[in-house]
Amino acid sequence: MADTAARMLALLGLLESRADWSGAELAARLDVTDRTIRNDVERLRGLGYPVDAVRGPGGRYRLGVGTKLPPLLLEEDEAVAVAVGLRAGTAVQGIEETSARALAKLEHVLPHRLQRRVNALRDAVSAGPENTGSNVADPLVDASLLSEVAGAVRDHVELRFSYRDSPDVLQVEPYRLVSWQRRWFVVARDARTDSWAPYRLDWVALRTPGGRRFTPHPLPGEDYTAFVLREVAFSGWSVHARIDIDAPAEEVLARINPTVGVVESVDSQHCVLVTGGDSVEIIAVYIGMLGVDFHVSEPPALVDAVRLLGERYRRALDSATRAPSAAPAHGRGSDSRSPR
Repeated sequence: MADTAARMLALLGLLESRADWSGAELAARLDVTDRTIRNDVERLRGLGYPVDAVRGPGGRYRLGVGTKLPPLLLEEDEAVAVAVGLRAGTAVQGIEETSARALAKLEHVLPHRLQRRVNALRDAVSAGPENTGSNVADPLVDASLLSEVAGAVRDHVELRFSYRDSPDVLQVEPYRLVSWQRRWFVVARDARTDSWAPYRLDWVALRTPGGRRFTPHPLPGEDYTAFVLREVAFSGWSVHARIDIDAPAEEVLARINPTVGVVESVDSQHCVLVTGGDSVEIIAVYIGMLGVDFHVSEPPALVDAVRLLGERYRRALDSATRAPSAAPAHGRGSDSRSPR
């Protein structure tokens, strides 16, 4: 009986690892006859696990959708990877508690040697802050919102929502969720105007009921990720700015990632950079890294941020010129011997 139970667990693990199997493949992997495979499949069905089959010489088996979750059989490295992944932080609000419950269940059944591997990784690894490029906290998106939007994309159902602080209610056709720069966007089409836009989910407040079902009209080219990267410079940031640059457009384009801004040529020696960020401080630091002269006139908060940053750098230089010069250190390569 023990051999039968072990074989059935192995069979269940194979069915979970791939979309479908032929009876001959399963028999070869488990080193049994085709008849034994058929009998074990019937035993799994008797335990409530739906195994779909196509009869005949080319018959195949696959694990169907049932009313309960079958035991998840993981290889040792897979179990360690899942445990480490569950320990990792996430920016999706609501996942932390669920992850902790799943991790507790997994660690409860891990063999001691695997628990040691997981604990060794936990103790040896340190994680830096999730957001190292911004003085603004990463936005949190509720997991239920992600699920609802993903379901609307799947079922071709319009979304109705208010956006940011606007009292207006938008009704659009959702086509794709895109994650970029620790933010979630839904790419959607306004059927009334045939216009496309990415909408940040942390600025979305869904209204119920939703809209009607729609017939899909995909984005031309269907490159939704590239569309988000291109459009965010115009509409996806909390702060937007137009920076006058004393350099040719080609030079600025060579210095920036094309996804963070749009460069408009003015003449052979000047251009305008249209960019944005979630704070004026981020933009002030970013444009200073371009390595070319620039001029800022708006928004006023950005002008103040650039002025403050310039004064801070100037004070740093003033303090450096007032500091006494350090005595030369004696180290490798220096002659520390007394003169004869």
